[in-house]
Amino acid sequence: MKKTMTLLFTIMLLTACSDTKHNDYKFSGESEHWEAEYAYKGTEKWGGKKGKETYSNEDISEFRLKYKGSLEELSSLQKLHYSYEANSRREDSNQEFTEPPSTVTFLSSSRSNGAMVREDTVIKVTVIWDGFKESFELHNNSK
Repeated sequence: MKKTMTLLFTIMLLTACSDTKHNDYKFSGESEHWEAEYAYKGTEKWGGKKGKETYSNEDISEFRLKYKGSLEELSSLQKLHYSYEANSRREDSNQEFTEPPSTVTFLSSSRSNGAMVREDTVIKVTVIWDGFKESFELHNNSK
């Protein structure tokens, strides 16, 4: 009986220590020619197994870069490079165009189990296109 009670107590304790946190943030910012949004959804899980603490995380993000001018203004675009950096996470995109782009919006998305993006993170964006360069920051507008 005593062993059964100890086992039940241990199971209840481990279940009570299990915790899941959901993060859902939207960051935005702009420069003279570009505006960007970064949508982030992450899940952190803490728990315990066989007397050991466990932690795991999983996230998905989407980066949307938009030219503030008209599509016609981009008709001579040959190369577009953009990057964004949040904490220790960095993403780069390089595109070359043999024909004029069909949109002023450029997207990239990713899934990872890497470094979490926090609520107060400042995301640094750099855009280089046909000899021009602009850098700006994205801030959390979910606060």
